[in-house]
Amino acid sequence: MNLEEEFAQHRAGLVAHCYRMLGSLHDAEDAVQDTYLRAWRGQAGFEQRSSIKTWLYRIATNVCLTFLQHSSRRVVPSALGAPGNDPDDLHPQALEVTWLEPFPDHLLGTDPATVVGDRQSLRLAVVAAMQHLPPRQRAVLILREVLTWPAAEVATLLDTTTAAVNSSLQRARAELARLRPAEEDLSEPDEPVRRHLLDQFSTAFESKDLAALEGLLTADTRWEMPPIPTWFSGRADVLRLLDAKLGPGPDRRVLVETSANGQPAFALYNRGKDEQYHAHSIKVLTLTKAGIAAVLAFHQPALFPAFGLPISRRSKETP
Repeated sequence: MNLEEEFAQHRAGLVAHCYRMLGSLHDAEDAVQDTYLRAWRGQAGFEQRSSIKTWLYRIATNVCLTFLQHSSRRVVPSALGAPGNDPDDLHPQALEVTWLEPFPDHLLGTDPATVVGDRQSLRLAVVAAMQHLPPRQRAVLILREVLTWPAAEVATLLDTTTAAVNSSLQRARAELARLRPAEEDLSEPDEPVRRHLLDQFSTAFESKDLAALEGLLTADTRWEMPPIPTWFSGRADVLRLLDAKLGPGPDRRVLVETSANGQPAFALYNRGKDEQYHAHSIKVLTLTKAGIAAVLAFHQPALFPAFGLPISRRSKETP
């Protein structure tokens, strides 16, 4: 296998690694391109004391750390303040905020072992919590917990001591435990309950069946809509939002199922005056055994191509 083939073999994992560090698919892909450029330029100095994979991840981590010196952490609306309760009083889109972005699952490839492990560490709640960590602490957590590198190897990469790496990891674990939901809250229901929840949500949302949606949402459900800073917490307020913002009538909208961050997701298309359906948002759902615990709706049509989806559709049935 030549170097180019080796690079291609590791691309999916590198993009996922950089996404965990940066919280943005666009930034992650740029970081991987920079990683490959640096690797090509430095291949003569590669002494094969480690594998090509380890070498690439070392370069990628340093690229991300350099990038994070000049950028703000990526956030979700609930990290910025208290929830709202008036759907007619939404704050305007905050385009100056560096928002967290979703990660399309199809980019992970098809290796079952890799996919299962990667998806757990890519869940939106986990990645959002990671963004609160200082960059070097974030790197330690990802290298030790996700890539399972030895502490000594991480210390060499970060030019520090093994003791400092272990201390940083303990602090990162404690902060992550404080910020992210408890592990049991992240466990999805088994099939066919999961399938039933998704089918019911899609049908109820498309038809604006608020009674059905009420039965699907948990009591403490959250609804967030970046780049809109206003977010809603609790079934009653979320239903009030949906009642105000979903237009009535048949065939007003269509949901196309996809997946992001190891979680079920839907792409929402709204019917326009031209009778075509236009990209509106990517909605990533957090499912629990009690129902739908959160919906993070990314109101960013520019994300659709990354999910392999068109910006517009001629009808509900055809792409």
